[in-house]
Amino acid sequence: MLDPNAKRLLWYLFAGSKGGHNRIKIIDLLKERPYNINQLAEVLGLDYKAVQHHITVLEKNNLVGKMGEKYGILYFISNYLEVNIEAFNEIKSKIKI
Repeated sequence: MLDPNAKRLLWYLFAGSKGGHNRIKIIDLLKERPYNINQLAEVLGLDYKAVQHHITVLEKNNLVGKMGEKYGILYFISNYLEVNIEAFNEIKSKIKI
């Protein structure tokens, strides 16, 4: 079910806070397939700890989910984000990356 507050949350996470561009890139990758933090860091050319921080923020806001344990944890977009993906795409199109 579409969340009327989703746009506000997405605007805050991707446009209103530092690191929003990197979070968009992470979501774009996770839309294609699941990744672990190390793989994301490598593909994005970012520090492992930076990616870990962004994943934590996205997870706390129910935009990504995870499966597995320890270093084998794979992250993927959440059902909540899948339902609200049009709002994500709209916000992404309005932000210059």
